[in-house]
Amino acid sequence: MLFQIHLWSGISLGLYIFFISITGSVLVYRNELYVIFTPEPILSTSTSALLSDARLKETAQTANPGYSVSRFYRAGNRDQAVIIWLEQENKVRKRLYDPRTGEDVGSAVETGVNMVTNLIQIHDNFLAGPTGRKINGVAAIAVTLVILTGIVIWWPGVAHWRRSLKVRTDFGWKRLNWDLHSMMGFWSFGFLLIFSLSGIYLCFPESFHAIADRLWPVTQENAGRRLIDSVLYWLAFLHFGRVNGIGLPCDGPGLCDQSVKAIWAFFGLAPAAMFVTGATMWWNRVLRRWLKKR
Repeated sequence: MLFQIHLWSGISLGLYIFFISITGSVLVYRNELYVIFTPEPILSTSTSALLSDARLKETAQTANPGYSVSRFYRAGNRDQAVIIWLEQENKVRKRLYDPRTGEDVGSAVETGVNMVTNLIQIHDNFLAGPTGRKINGVAAIAVTLVILTGIVIWWPGVAHWRRSLKVRTDFGWKRLNWDLHSMMGFWSFGFLLIFSLSGIYLCFPESFHAIADRLWPVTQENAGRRLIDSVLYWLAFLHFGRVNGIGLPCDGPGLCDQSVKAIWAFFGLAPAAMFVTGATMWWNRVLRRWLKKR
């Protein structure tokens, strides 16, 4: 019974698991991606006096008839190009203007940065806002069920459990595929459980806090010191694999920070790999036999 639950839950959630796994591993490095995709600022080479904000807005509107300025940003470096957004009904133009000459020097749209931001939104809520986040949370609950049933199915008994910790290559590719699935499931079990439980929490934080407040009401004595608050705090941090700012001995950017990110990114790919091996087993055991009968 557990095997059937695990099998069909894994197959039905397979593409979701694969997608969340890949995007999650990539987003472990979201800060580095933002740095890579952020373009170098454009600086004015003119020796003319700086133009006033009003003059720059007027210049931008003159160059874009029918548009009005909706946003205006001047950086701390006064020679850096000014960002001006112009809107007309549902149309938006985002342009850069030389702060000394008023010349249009290019688009203010940072394509790479927008791609990373959109990837975060897709991973969080499928670009569907609160509704998408709830769907993501429900799917995370289902994935937790797959993980828990998987570890029960994995247990081969006291006498043989050590055999399931490695891959054997002398029994053919089907057994190799099974061993890979089994081994990855065991070694990544703790990480997968953290990812799924923290994912549920991040999708339904209000519900978690409401339950915590009901079980452990806040008083003057325990305010800010409840164990449940620390558990939820760490649950959120452990989802992302970032150690900066959480008070660890290796706090701050460096080898430790990058090592933790690499570990999180590596184990974040485990669900995708397990979907591939699990789908292969499903093909051999179920679908191929059904096709032969047909």
